[in-house]
Amino acid sequence: MSGTNFPCGSFSSPNGIPTTKVTMPALIEMKRQGKLISSLTAYDYATARLVDEAGIDMILVGDSLAMVVLGQENTLAVTMDEMLHHTRAVRCAVHRALVVADMPFGSYHGTVAEGVANAIRFVKESGAEAVKIEGPRVELTRALVEAEIPVVSHLGLTPQSVHRMGGFRVQGRSMDAALQLKAAAHALAEAGAGAVVLEGVPRETAAAITAELPIPTIGIGAGPDCDGQILVLHDLVGLSFTPPAKFVRRYADAGALIRSAVEHYREDVEHRAFPADEESYHLPEAALKALEAQEHAATLRKA
Repeated sequence: MSGTNFPCGSFSSPNGIPTTKVTMPALIEMKRQGKLISSLTAYDYATARLVDEAGIDMILVGDSLAMVVLGQENTLAVTMDEMLHHTRAVRCAVHRALVVADMPFGSYHGTVAEGVANAIRFVKESGAEAVKIEGPRVELTRALVEAEIPVVSHLGLTPQSVHRMGGFRVQGRSMDAALQLKAAAHALAEAGAGAVVLEGVPRETAAAITAELPIPTIGIGAGPDCDGQILVLHDLVGLSFTPPAKFVRRYADAGALIRSAVEHYREDVEHRAFPADEESYHLPEAALKALEAQEHAATLRKA
């Protein structure tokens, strides 16, 4: 018997998008059938709801929220409590997409037991349906799968390794490095990972890994040959305040739209154009007459 109270099952899509719940086995089946997987990040109820209603297959509550939501210079500062908070908000909005929680820096870098315990918190406390971990952590991946927690691995440019890498740099550019990435991807798949994110690697390297793996590859800056793609939502809609990476395609300028709306609101307030009479509440006629009579009596007393 389950007492879990997160949204699940089918719902009525406003855009005619299929409403069958996406699961990790469903993503693997999509790869088998040659269907490409769409993924985006989301960090709150409103954006997650819009992303889900648009038919995105996988939503990642990324530790990138440290940068695009909290204003940090990298992903390292975000905490478990912050990630749990945002994942819970996203899960409340989502009916169809697979919700994946990014495990933040430090939450799985100690013992395997500590990593499993923190992953369990994501499932129990925030409703995450899978967790994402960076690097070739085969032993941890195997332990998470044994604990019934689906895993999305992450190889290539792993942002939590920014200091070791000396910045956000493309990985796997030499033959040896490409072979190491391929070996790591195979090891993670054999350990039970359900998918692997390939970030910041040459197209040819990603294509070779994708062709060999039985599980889906999700690319970000890894070329068009992966089984799916993911972007940071804020980059896609123009809500980032730094120059976009080479692999980002901007589909809208929500920043300009929001700024314009706020400027118009400010101008309306300053000119008393907002709120208008039709946007105001009014006293019933009897109450209005009583108030006017009281004000009139008060005026006479002062006279």
